[in-house]
This record gives sequence, structure tokens and C-alpha cells, in this order.
Amino acid sequence: MKAFIMSAGEGTRMRPLTAYRPKPLLPVAGKPILKLIIDNLEGLVDEVIVLVGWKGKKIKQSLNSTGIPIRYVRQEKALGTADAVDKAKEYVDENFLCLNGDVILSRKAIESFVDDFRDKNHHLMGLARVDDPSSYGVIETKGDMIRAIIEKPKHPSTDTINAGIYGFTPDVFSAIEDTERSPRGEYEITDTFRILMEREGVYAHEIRDGHWIELSRPWDLLDANERVFDLIDLEEKREGHVEDGVHIEGWVSIDDGARVRRGSYIVGPVCIGKDSDIGPNCFIRPCTSIGDRCRVGNAVEIKNSIIMDDTNIPHHNYVGDSVIGSGCNFGSGTKVANLRLDDANIYVYHDGNRLNTGRRKLGVIMGNNVKTGINSIINPGAIIGQDTYIGPGAVAKGEIGPKSRIR
Repeated sequence: MKAFIMSAGEGTRMRPLTAYRPKPLLPVAGKPILKLIIDNLEGLVDEVIVLVGWKGKKIKQSLNSTGIPIRYVRQEKALGTADAVDKAKEYVDENFLCLNGDVILSRKAIESFVDDFRDKNHHLMGLARVDDPSSYGVIETKGDMIRAIIEKPKHPSTDTINAGIYGFTPDVFSAIEDTERSPRGEYEITDTFRILMEREGVYAHEIRDGHWIELSRPWDLLDANERVFDLIDLEEKREGHVEDGVHIEGWVSIDDGARVRRGSYIVGPVCIGKDSDIGPNCFIRPCTSIGDRCRVGNAVEIKNSIIMDDTNIPHHNYVGDSVIGSGCNFGSGTKVANLRLDDANIYVYHDGNRLNTGRRKLGVIMGNNVKTGINSIINPGAIIGQDTYIGPGAVAKGEIGPKSRIR
């Protein structure tokens, strides 16, 4: 069996984190999302076909070392999910697995789905249960068959949604040929499923609770980063140099070329990437992922955060519950607040909309190449666009567009 992964979209809802990188390359627990997906497919499929589009070259570069053969197919123009699946037609001639490139599943969940698909030898859709299904494709079932698909209903009849993993027979391609454009001008895979439901029927497969992570908004990366350490069997490396006087407890992975200096206190799960320089005298708390070539220096505390490659957080800084892009630099004393004084959920302004993140603690979502001056302050729920400067002593709050200058 082959697996087809749809990774061609721009991921606009994840901006500013996707301004310079495709969404499937956003890191979770030290690995790109797409790499986590492919690693979990090893031994279950013979080949992976990755559909690329926007910044597809970066995807190819990031997957240059995997344990499974990979073929790349390009979608020149984004015409919808059904059009994306249709790009697999000339590469598969039998039943195949299809996954969204922004959905993380545990190995057990994928194994269970593949076993069910092989047993049924028929179209199969993965389902997941969520607390608020109103922003998803809600699925109604009858027995073990799909009965209806309702897109983003105001009053959902069930909490079961499309989980973004499918099993298709080659008959799907004739159904795609008969799929008409949606009102927004795209060929939607949900419309293709409706055709298949009428012609042949589609089976349902529920993903076990907690074994599925979907990423829609930037702050979802934090939930994924917290959960994936339990969800996926990650390799714990100790390849870097750890000086005497470093305290390490729990699962801590230190990649090749990294250096952890005396007085650093690290409580796992924590990932430290290649050639990063940590300490002295810093505190790295659980569920923190630090990328390659990063600097975390003296009197710095980082908690439950993702720090992407080539970012410097060098002295007297606090970063909590935050996602920090690549190439950022924090001035001495820059602090990120992550909790409202009234202890309520944190709302953010994103794409001009005020949204409830559902999180009690959220620091900053920061794009690439942001620089802060000494003693600057970042308020809870701030979203800072790429290439922005936050001046000395300035307060950053709300949504700040790219290339801004805050004084």
C-alpha cells in the first residue's frame, strides 16, 4: 500500500508562523509535523507520495533523510482537496492511504486504521471527537457507515468530525471526475465523499480518544507539543556536550553539537536541537522544544514553548507558553507574560478577528526575525508578525503586523 500526504496549502490561518515556511514544516517536539507523520508510516506502507505546492522545495529539503521511499508531486494551483487527491491518480493503481499534512496521529491510531481498511477493502474515513465541532466538517453515522457530512454547522448534531485520514480504492478518481466546484470555486473532497456515499457507501473508523491532534491555529502547536511526547515514541538523544554541574531530569533529548553549560536546570520532556548553546544558569521547564543553532543564556527561564532555529534568548528573559519563530533575538530583560490577572481564558486578535484560544496560559506567537530591545514587555496573547522590531522598554500587545516598529 502507498500513502498520499496532502501538503500543498499555504497555511494562512497559521500566520505569522507560515509567512516563510509551509505549515507541514512547523516543528512539534523537535521535528517538523510532516516528518512525524512519515515516521509513523514506516513499516505500514511501501512508499509515501507527498503533494507539494507553496514552498515545496523546503519540504523536499527537510525530508532528505527518512526510512521510507518518498515521491513528490506538485499541485501548481490550489483547486481544493478533491483536486489534490486526484494528483495521486497516475501513481497509485490499488487501494491507498490518504492523510492531511497537518494532522498528527499516534502510531497505534494509524495501525488500527490501516488494519480496518485492509479488512474492509472499501472507502474508509477516519473520525475524531472534539469539544466544539462547529468549525469542522461534522459527520453523522448509521452503524459503521457514513450517513451525512455537514460543513461547519451552527448547531452540530454530533461531536464527531472528519479527522483527515482516509482509505480510498481507485474508484475515488471517477467520483472526483464527477465532483463539481463548490460555491468558493474549489473541488472539495467532502463533495466527492457524498458521491461515493450514494454509489458505494463509505465506512467510518473512529480514532481513539487522545490519539489525534489537528492544527488549525498557531496556538494549537502548544497543545500538540504537550501531547506528542506521550503520543509518539520519540528517540531520546544525548549526543551533545553536557558540562559538569548541569541538572537533568525526565526525558531530555540533546542533539549533536549542542552544548549545555554549568548551572543549567532542565526538566523534561525537553528537546534541544543541533549546535544549540544552553546556559549557564538557565531553567528550561517541561514541554519545551528548542531548535537548531539557538542560544539560551544566563538567567533565562523557558516554559512549555517552541523556539525555532537560529533564535537567541540570551540573558534575563522569561518565555512561557509561546511559539517563537526562526531568527529572533531577545534583548536583555525582555519578558513574555502568559497569564491574565483575572485568570480568564486568553483571547487573541488574529486576521482581524477576536478569538477565544481556550487557553488559560498563552504568551506570544512570534514570526521570524523579530527583534526586541532591552526590558521590553510582551503581553499575553500577543501575535507579532515577521521582521518586526520591539523597541527598548516598549509594550507589545494585540496583533502586530509584519515589519512593524513598536517604540
